[in-house]
Amino acid sequence: MKKIGGLFLFLALVSCKQDIELADLEKLNGYWEITYVDLAEGGKKEYKVNESVDFFELKNLKGFRKKVYPQLDGKYLVTNVSQSIEVVKGDKVILKCATPYSKWSEEIIEIRDSVLVIKNDSKMVYHYKRLTPFSLK
Repeated sequence: MKKIGGLFLFLALVSCKQDIELADLEKLNGYWEITYVDLAEGGKKEYKVNESVDFFELKNLKGFRKKVYPQLDGKYLVTNVSQSIEVVKGDKVILKCATPYSKWSEEIIEIRDSVLVIKNDSKMVYHYKRLTPFSLK
C-alpha cells in the first residue's frame, strides 16, 4: 500500500512541473521579492521582510540581475553591482550567471505572472513573488 501511495505522490509532483517556453521568460523582467527558500538539507527559511529585492532585465535571452532597495517614496536605490545572465533552454531552462569574480548556473523551475521559483547549484530552491509597488507619498 505504501508503494502505491509513493507512486501517486511521485506522479503528482512530476505532473505539476511547468513546461517553460521561451515566451514565458518575458515574465522574468521586473522586481521580485524572495518569500522563502527550501534549504538543500531540508527545512525552510522564510523572509517576512526584505530590505532588498531582485531586479531582472532580460532581452534576447541575455540580461542582468541586480539587488535594489525599495524606498518609502516608491523609488528604488540601485547598486552598481550586477550579475550578467544568459538563458540556455534545453530540457530545462538554465540561467548562466556571472560576475567578475564567479560563475554559476540556476534552473528556473516555475515562472508565472506573480510566481518565480529558481533552484541554484547548491540545491537551494528560491521562491519569489512579484513585488507590489508601494509609496507613502
